[in-house]
Amino acid sequence: MSRPNRVGMVAGEASGDLLAASLIAAMNERWPGLHTQGVGGHAMRAQGFDAWTDSEALAVRGYVEVLPKLIPLLRLRKKLGERWLAERPDVFVGVDAPDFNFDLEIRLKQAGIPTLHFVSPSFWAWRPEKVLKLKQAADMVLCLFPFEPALLAEHGVPARFVGHPLARVIPQQLDRGAAKEALGFAQDDTVVALLPGSRGAEIAHLAERFLRAAQRLQQMRKAAGQPPVRLVLPAVPSQRANIVRILQQLDMCDQVRLLDGGSHPAFAACDVTLIPSGTATLEAALFGCPMVLAYAMPALTHWLMRRKALLPWIGLPNILCQDGVVPEFIQGQATPDALAHALMH
Repeated sequence: MSRPNRVGMVAGEASGDLLAASLIAAMNERWPGLHTQGVGGHAMRAQGFDAWTDSEALAVRGYVEVLPKLIPLLRLRKKLGERWLAERPDVFVGVDAPDFNFDLEIRLKQAGIPTLHFVSPSFWAWRPEKVLKLKQAADMVLCLFPFEPALLAEHGVPARFVGHPLARVIPQQLDRGAAKEALGFAQDDTVVALLPGSRGAEIAHLAERFLRAAQRLQQMRKAAGQPPVRLVLPAVPSQRANIVRILQQLDMCDQVRLLDGGSHPAFAACDVTLIPSGTATLEAALFGCPMVLAYAMPALTHWLMRRKALLPWIGLPNILCQDGVVPEFIQGQATPDALAHALMH
């Protein structure tokens, strides 16, 4: 196609916002004056993106959890489709969020607007039916991982491996001591980063057990005659109040250093991280952080997702390595005591 002048984009939640921001930066460099618009977050806005709606509106995962937000999300998707059908961008880019983006992409594609989908859905790990809808939705898929284009080609889906932007953002050589000092810690402090997630449902199911695991870890360190660890917890603005409330309930406000926004300063400084699944595990791996992965969700959601799982792991480091290099604790396994022992190890 000729030089685009206007690109429609929809990015879901914090990880999609970061991925889309890197794409916008590259497009702005190649095509100065390009106008990007749609659904995005603060990282995209920093690149000049015209955000009609914030990406936090799409920050929901699972089956049970989406129900309270289903009608507003359907209304938003319908409204976006109508606006872009009227204004007709040169190309539409759906960034992750397949449950929201695929139907929107299908509608725009049928109207003659070229569609790209950035981030292949993990049909090779679970929900294999997604690849069939992806074929209807996208003229081209931009893949983060090198094995994905060949798998998509087997289903007749055009795709290109573009790499993961995080691989360029995260430095290969880190001064962990300097990163600790930047957070107000001593270079010889042992730092544990707690990442209970960025969605409300994740905070509800993970934050308290992560913090109780940290309490148990401190007890184990004391019994072993070791100094206490320093705790750091990155909190997205929309969930900070919920996290503070849990800290108050556990009387831990003075024991945890809260960081506003991104997790990279925490990953750069920490000696180990307790982390949920998703892009955060790849970020931690690129920072060279040992990690313990834990995830919990409503029982019905877990039952439905487990029935569709095609791989024995949920963490990206394990999926990419095809081996259990990172310990995973799911649902009932993710007890504070079990997580504390894994962190101690």
